[in-house]
Amino acid sequence: MERRPIGIFDSGVGGLTVLKAIRDRYPDEDFVYFGDTARVPYGTKSERTIIKYSLENARLLRKFNVKLIVVACNTSSSYALDILKRELDVPVIGVVRPGAVAAVKATRTGNIGVIGTEATVKSGAYRREILSINPFIKVFQKPCPLFVPLIEEGWLEDRVTYMVAERYLSELKGKNIDTLVLGCTHYPLLKNVIGKVCNNITLVDSAEETAIETGKFLGGEVKGNGEVRILVSDMSRRFKKIAEMIMGESFPVEEVSVDVC
Repeated sequence: MERRPIGIFDSGVGGLTVLKAIRDRYPDEDFVYFGDTARVPYGTKSERTIIKYSLENARLLRKFNVKLIVVACNTSSSYALDILKRELDVPVIGVVRPGAVAAVKATRTGNIGVIGTEATVKSGAYRREILSINPFIKVFQKPCPLFVPLIEEGWLEDRVTYMVAERYLSELKGKNIDTLVLGCTHYPLLKNVIGKVCNNITLVDSAEETAIETGKFLGGEVKGNGEVRILVSDMSRRFKKIAEMIMGESFPVEEVSVDVC
């Protein structure tokens, strides 16, 4: 039987947190990951551009005969998921719904905070998904647009990053939230910083729930050690360094052009 990989894309390095969670759960599977590092961040782009980039990324992954696509980008999931599902001939999974499910499971007070890119917060996707699960929950949202460039810069524990986190998160802490959704797959890389700023607040990222959702589309027929192929639209040493930190091991990184679609 032909081995077909799982395709995953993100605007940059953050989606590797989703790849890691899925691979840890399904180590026999093959993966092709694409990080659109030449066009990161997506969170400040228009809806039209986000959809365009998402379609191009998905079509690039289809060149590798993937059996399903995981949209490991909250911004793309918020705006392009339904379009991708209509346009593609393979299953497509987003990260917003799994993150919302995890947050509802975690909260005890019913006060949930959501942080994300400007586009993700503006879309209201997390609020809609959370309220569709439990309409009595209060959802407080806050865009944190500087987090992605700080992460892509590699400033994961920098003093500036702590200052930015304090500035962004003080408003949400004043809402007495007990659960905070990291509504961007880059944000788990700042868990140490966010955790110290938001003491005694449960941090939720969608990676593990997305891995569980992915399993629903896998037949379990693949055996043997899976392979991982990592592609980017712009090569940088910083990407390789952060990728190795996330994955816990080193993988070759290839530069490709999205124009092949």
